[in-house]
Amino acid sequence: MGEGGRVTSAAKTDLHRYLQEGRDAVLWKLEGLAEHDVRRPLTPTGTNLLGLVKHLAGVEAGYFGEVFGREFPEPLPWTDDDAEPNADMWATAQESPADVVALYRRVWEHSDATITALPLDAPGEVRWWRPESRSVTLQRILLHVVAETHRHAGHADLVRELVDGQAGVRAGNDNLPAGDAAWWAGYRARLQSVADAVR
Repeated sequence: MGEGGRVTSAAKTDLHRYLQEGRDAVLWKLEGLAEHDVRRPLTPTGTNLLGLVKHLAGVEAGYFGEVFGREFPEPLPWTDDDAEPNADMWATAQESPADVVALYRRVWEHSDATITALPLDAPGEVRWWRPESRSVTLQRILLHVVAETHRHAGHADLVRELVDGQAGVRAGNDNLPAGDAAWWAGYRARLQSVADAVR
């Protein structure tokens, strides 16, 4: 803590770094895949890689834009109150992967400008939250968006593994035990046998 109990700029730097790491992880999960694979819904609720990116673009545009009176300048119709359910969780045929990724990067720039310009105790209002929770600070929103981004990075981890078996936390550091396909097959079989034994 800094003077008078205020959170220091070092804390803001740390939060911002964690946000960027989550952003990078999400986009890394799309690398090297065909368009079909980034669009494929691979869970019963339709989770897909490109939809996660589109969703996170809308999340950041709202939280670092409207909440602090610094609206993102491009229309995002899937975030409108009258948009169809889950419109932010998949990309239409007219929204190419390159377009969605480029939008997410433009949103980052807008978000980063808000984060840089405002102190952590800057007030904001989240109109879509319950009335008793709507008054927020930049610090609270940074924490919220870091958590949301990393939650969806975890979703992207699993979806990418379902697409082509690729796993890991980031390029150059998968954070997984060393093992070839045979080792992983044996490991999975062992876990399955433990689960089967408790039926």
